[in-house]
Amino acid sequence: MASLGERVNRIEEGAISFFFAVMVLVTFVQVVLRYVFNEGFVWALELTTYCFAWMVLIGVSWGVKVNTHLGVDAFVKLFPAKGQRALVLFGCACCIAYAGILLAGAWEYIWKIYRIGIPTEDLYVPRVIVELLQGGQEYEEVPIPRWIPYAALPIGLALLLFRFCQAFWLILTGRRKTLIAGHEAEDMAEEAKHRIVSDEPGPQSVPNEPVPNEPPRGRR
Repeated sequence: MASLGERVNRIEEGAISFFFAVMVLVTFVQVVLRYVFNEGFVWALELTTYCFAWMVLIGVSWGVKVNTHLGVDAFVKLFPAKGQRALVLFGCACCIAYAGILLAGAWEYIWKIYRIGIPTEDLYVPRVIVELLQGGQEYEEVPIPRWIPYAALPIGLALLLFRFCQAFWLILTGRRKTLIAGHEAEDMAEEAKHRIVSDEPGPQSVPNEPVPNEPPRGRR
C-alpha cells in the first residue's frame, strides 16, 4: 500500500499544481485582455470554475494524506490512549462510509448526465481536433460533454475513499495517531511559544551606581 500511496500522492500533487496553474494563467490573461484591450474569452469563467472544482476535490483527499483537515478533539482527549484510538478508528470508519455513499451518488449522477448528453455552456472541442476527426468537412462547433469536467466528482471522491482507508490502516497499525489536525496545532503553538521564551535574553543585573557624597552640613 505504501508504493500505491506514493503513486497516488504524485498524481494528486501533479493534478493540483496543473489545475491551479491553468486557473491562474487563464484568469491573468482574461484580466489583461479585458482591461487593456477591451476583449476577452467567453469560455474563461467556465474553464476556471471547473479547474477550481478539480483542484478542491483532489485537494480534499490530499489533505487527508498530509493531515491538514482541522477538527475538534477535546472530547477524544478525555479518554485514555486505548479509548482515543478506538474513537479515532470509529470516526475514520464513519468517514469511509460517508465517502462511499458520496461516491455512489456521484457515479449515478455522472452516468445520468452521460446518458442524457448534456453539453457544457461555453466550452467547445478545439477546432484543430474537430477538423482532424471530420476529415476536412465543414467545421461545426462541437461542445464538450458536461460529464467530462463533472468527472471530478467520482474521481475526487474515489481518491478520498482511498485516503480514508489508508488512514484507517495506518491508525490500526499504530503508524498514525489521528485523522485531523486538532490538538497538534495547539502543541505546535505551545512549542513555538517555549522556543521564543527560551531565545529571549534573561534579565541583566544592573550595577549599582555610586552614590555621590553628600556635602558636609554646616554648623548652626
